[in-house]
Amino acid sequence: MILPHHPIMCRHRFPRWMSSVGTILPGCFFLVAIFCSPLVSAGAELGLVEKKPANGRFVETPRGYMIPYRQAIPGTDQSFEMVPIPGGSFLMGSPGDEIGRASDEGPQVKVTIAPYWMGQYEVTWGQYQSFMALYAQLKQIQGLRYGLSDPAVAAKIEAQIHAAGATDLLKHLQRMPDDVDAITAPTELYEPDITYEYGSDANQPAVTMTQYAAKQYSKWISKLTGMFYALPSEAEWEYAARAGSKTAYHFGDDSKELAAYAWYADNADSQLHQVGTKMPNRWGLYDMYGNVAEWVLDGYDPGGFAPDGKVRWSTQVFPRVIRGGSWESTPAACRSATRMASDDEAWKEEDPNLPKSPWWLTTDPARGIGFRLVRPLMAPSEEEKKKFWEIDAEEIGWDVEDRLEEGRGVKDNIHPALPKVLQQLKKIEQ
Repeated sequence: MILPHHPIMCRHRFPRWMSSVGTILPGCFFLVAIFCSPLVSAGAELGLVEKKPANGRFVETPRGYMIPYRQAIPGTDQSFEMVPIPGGSFLMGSPGDEIGRASDEGPQVKVTIAPYWMGQYEVTWGQYQSFMALYAQLKQIQGLRYGLSDPAVAAKIEAQIHAAGATDLLKHLQRMPDDVDAITAPTELYEPDITYEYGSDANQPAVTMTQYAAKQYSKWISKLTGMFYALPSEAEWEYAARAGSKTAYHFGDDSKELAAYAWYADNADSQLHQVGTKMPNRWGLYDMYGNVAEWVLDGYDPGGFAPDGKVRWSTQVFPRVIRGGSWESTPAACRSATRMASDDEAWKEEDPNLPKSPWWLTTDPARGIGFRLVRPLMAPSEEEKKKFWEIDAEEIGWDVEDRLEEGRGVKDNIHPALPKVLQQLKKIEQ
């Protein structure tokens, strides 16, 4: 009997063809072992242990054994699961004779990938709404900061802060937002009923965010936890989706088997579904096909991929690459090599604001677009991290600045003490 695959149930059920013992997968130069066991969240570094695990999924590296882990989001009741992905080499793109192939899926390039962790599931509404809640919270902090700059009310505010013992809040207020640690929080939804038409269940994938908003989310998580999280590169996404396979799908070439692994046009009943309710691939990743298509870091080039599969950093708002297909997609659009090009102009057509929101998309296929996170074994330098998180297109920068100047946006520093700051903010409000 196969029980339903759901995030609150066992997350390590296997496709019928998957072995239950450690094995070397084609092209992989790190040992992988897979067993059914609980996630582990202990060790000197989250997700990394020195001793070979007696059971559970792991990837052996020179730094130790990478293991699955659960990352709590500080200051919330939310957490997310990350699974280790072994380093290795693969052919990115599709061969010329693959059924459903598009011209932008080639020529194929050989890519070598370093080990990393990847989100077992797409980012959910429960997680993303914690990020969305920052807008109102940071607006309140912004109001206090303005108040402290006004001699007429500064003394009263300081007295309230000292009376509440809100020392963390005061320290936060005294430091102005800077580009190193600050994010811009997404503004409140213009039409929540439209965004949530297909559901806002905490375990459904979050949708309609721009790539910029997804990158700001990854920076928020990183600054809160002290771990580096980011969107995957296009190469990392395809490598993880394939899970060692060379076929159109990680399970083979027969699209008739897709229904066991994905929610797509033929079985989704025109709606989003909770994450993790289909079978995972052999590396323990759920919903890599269907449900929602996923943002990656790369700019889109119809001529194919960057040399060696490196990130194609873009300075244009669009097109950017989206992978995996959604609940609206045909089987061919859910293949491992399928690429989708973003079109922010068309996807914000129903946004009545000027400038249009840099955080939200309004027009389909936006309600089928989400994302998941990765964390590399070797984090980039502080300078390199900026490329993964920050504004990279001049037009986005203008839109964000216009929103901030008009008071329709907010920017503030994120750090591990922020949950304490927000708790102390509640005392001041009382």
